[in-house]
Amino acid sequence: MTTNQSILLAGASGVLGRHITRALTEAGHRVTGLGRSPANDIQADLMDRDALLRAVDGQHYDTVVLAATALRKPPLRHRDMHATDALRTDGTAHLVEAARATGARRLVAESMVFGYGFGDHGDHVVTEADTFGPQGATPQLERHIAAMRTKERLTFEATGLEGVALRFGLFYGAGGTDALLPMLRRRQLPVADDHGRVLPWVDLADAARAVAAAVEHGRPGEAYNVADRTPLGFAAHVRAVAQEFGLPKPMTVPLWMMRPMAYAHVMMRTTLRVSSAKAERELGWTPAHPSAYDGLAALKAAA
Repeated sequence: MTTNQSILLAGASGVLGRHITRALTEAGHRVTGLGRSPANDIQADLMDRDALLRAVDGQHYDTVVLAATALRKPPLRHRDMHATDALRTDGTAHLVEAARATGARRLVAESMVFGYGFGDHGDHVVTEADTFGPQGATPQLERHIAAMRTKERLTFEATGLEGVALRFGLFYGAGGTDALLPMLRRRQLPVADDHGRVLPWVDLADAARAVAAAVEHGRPGEAYNVADRTPLGFAAHVRAVAQEFGLPKPMTVPLWMMRPMAYAHVMMRTTLRVSSAKAERELGWTPAHPSAYDGLAALKAAA
């Protein structure tokens, strides 16, 4: 796959989608945005199969990129993820049909490192050789993990398409971190001490460059972890945001007090380290910001 491709980007008007549009355009590709909002070139809902197929009828694209999300704010409760779970299953299946209808050769799909499972992975550094989509420990977690499992299966098993999945760490950066600032300013974002727990992070612009690299260099049927080189606890990340932007230090509460926000609670209890060596080796991608500290400093400097 080369430069100067015609690319259909599902989720182009979202936070990550805007970064991906920029990265693909800078790499020499022509991007057509697909999504529900009028800001997209093609307005269609991935959950409406028939309307989606009508919207792309007669169009041709070399590659389709799936970066759509149903999230409009950070998920706190399990039910906050249900629309995204459905998008990962039904929405992906519909987009696969649409990609075939446009004659596309390649499908690059956004995935997440939480597909390796929530919980304590200890000091083990997870690679793509580890099991993706293990059985969830609870029915709620199984619902989320099953959706990620299904999304990758649909991507890799799509007949006639070269499927590539990018397993991203937690996003931060321009358009993402901004949402935390008012909450921190009003001290509405409590955190629980990490106690050694860490998570993978990736700057949104770095994530977008990985998508552009996967469009050109990703091997069909392969998944790639995409995260920076410095895993960081959730509380440590939030405190770093507050310090960098000169905002009040967030309140620290016992972890058990986060239980009513069940999805956030299980995420904060997770310890997960991943290796992005495969993406660096095969895609030629490296994070411009090796840690969230670097990325947040750059974000503040650009403000």
